[in-house]
Amino acid sequence: MKILFVAAEANPLVKVGGLGDVVGSLPAALNKMGHDVRILIPRYGSLDTSRFPLTPVIKERTVLLSHGKENFRLLRTSLNGTTVYTLENARYFGSPDVYTSSDLERFYFFSRAVFELLPELDGWQPEIVHCHDWHTALLIMWCRAAGYPCTTVFTIHNLAYQGVFDDYFLRRFDLQKYWEDLPAGAPRPPLCFMAQGILKADLVTTVSETYAWEITLPEYGMGLDALLRYRQTDLVGIVNGLDYDEWNPQTDPCLPVNFSAESLPKRVFNKYALQRTAGFPVDEKIPLIGMVQRLDEQKGLDLLASGIDRLFAETPVQVAVLGKGWENYESLLRDLNTRYPGRFAAFIGFAEPLSHLIYGGSDIFLMPSRFEPCGLGQLIAMRYGALPVVRHTGGLVDTVPPFNSDLTRGNGFVFHEFTPEAMLGALKMAVEAFKDKERWLQAVRRIMGLDFSWRASAKVYDGIYRRVTSEKKG
Repeated sequence: MKILFVAAEANPLVKVGGLGDVVGSLPAALNKMGHDVRILIPRYGSLDTSRFPLTPVIKERTVLLSHGKENFRLLRTSLNGTTVYTLENARYFGSPDVYTSSDLERFYFFSRAVFELLPELDGWQPEIVHCHDWHTALLIMWCRAAGYPCTTVFTIHNLAYQGVFDDYFLRRFDLQKYWEDLPAGAPRPPLCFMAQGILKADLVTTVSETYAWEITLPEYGMGLDALLRYRQTDLVGIVNGLDYDEWNPQTDPCLPVNFSAESLPKRVFNKYALQRTAGFPVDEKIPLIGMVQRLDEQKGLDLLASGIDRLFAETPVQVAVLGKGWENYESLLRDLNTRYPGRFAAFIGFAEPLSHLIYGGSDIFLMPSRFEPCGLGQLIAMRYGALPVVRHTGGLVDTVPPFNSDLTRGNGFVFHEFTPEAMLGALKMAVEAFKDKERWLQAVRRIMGLDFSWRASAKVYDGIYRRVTSEKKG
């Protein structure tokens, strides 16, 4: 099948979060299965054209917006054999920033421009247009309104980001008729881009089975739960995979020492390197907890802040955190750096090599998420031999079943309540288990052997593509 992925990010051309990882990796797995999958993203000013040279496909087209005409070009490059189209417009995407304060207008323009060029896309017509997150939801809306013959799939990567707007934006861009065009029995959608993707797509997917269920509940639905319940029979959860070429401890150039499950004793040298980098005492016997994450309220940093005094008082652990995000959380981590020198190290910002070192050098990987659509951190950690401590939510439920008492079954240490006490209980279990080195290493070897690559997930996507296309034709 001919499938077009439309998104705001695609790693390694441009990446801010997990969306970029998925869009950059899943098409290659689907192409290996015989599909013809191509990607379309904005052409940001930060795109490295020396690494990804661009060839014009459509030299100039025009979109009519509220302020007048806006021109754009379509260019093409290649990513590991996958065709990638980039939509170029200096006004909206000329800066190096992927996301800005003008994102509503920017991605309105992007979706409209993509809609305008679909009929003449390089002599290639997609059978399926697969849109990702709120940035591309209006494309589905316009395809449905125009009776465009393709099948549409909409994937929710994180329901917290919806593209919310107000009545002025609705009127300015003449969107009222689309919000009034409701199927029988459908609840009235709130004013956000994502609502149209959910309402109008032939199929809605999200990035884990548990999250697909959670978002139909008021607690996790972010104001869209009624709409998601309305589409529940067309809502499918598929766990994300991991790019095993990019994330491979045997070949990772960011690690001081490469290792595998068969050469696990080598792994300790990465722990030593991480301890030195963090200013910790270098000692194999001290449990080292790692975190790599965006710093916002989703990620459970409030639990860490509330529980860290007890954690350090009651266990001998070291903690290394890498991330950037909200200023209050960055300030919190800087304060902990000052309070616990030699035991706590926060690296504010994002450094790719350091993230690999934390995955490859930590003993324990902590993800105390308030909610987690899928999560890649726990998958990378397991691939790199760090045993996860996670909260029972979203994709963490699907990928980290709890250990039994001797660590012979399960993938990690799990807590349920979103409280510091529950998190501390799971961390203490991990620290206690770490004392039995032989049992711990057996668990690490077993978990490093699990397959979280894109192969299994791509098979599920292949099945749903075939099903929804068949249903639409029938």
